[in-house]
Amino acid sequence: MATTFKVLGQRSPAAATLTDIYAVPISNSAIISTVNICNQSTGICTFRLAVKPANASIDARHYIAYDTPIAPSDALALTMGMTLAENDVITVYSNTATTSFSVFGSEIY
Repeated sequence: MATTFKVLGQRSPAAATLTDIYAVPISNSAIISTVNICNQSTGICTFRLAVKPANASIDARHYIAYDTPIAPSDALALTMGMTLAENDVITVYSNTATTSFSVFGSEIY
């Protein structure tokens, strides 16, 4: 098995819009090491982070963080060690359009 370490996804979604940031490619698995959330505004933002199993619709049980606040001009790094299978999806949301998300980890194929 080969492993590739990389930036798995980066997004700055529209306000109040659930957005997929990373989907594990077919025939791969992934290990998510860190998810970084950056509030680029001068006000508090809140974010959501969910992991959906392959082909699942979003459900309350998928959320890892829900309406978690981040101070103005601040960032939060979540160290995960989370394992994902083929077609699993990481989904993000923020109440503002000034929040960016970065997912770092490795793909195994």
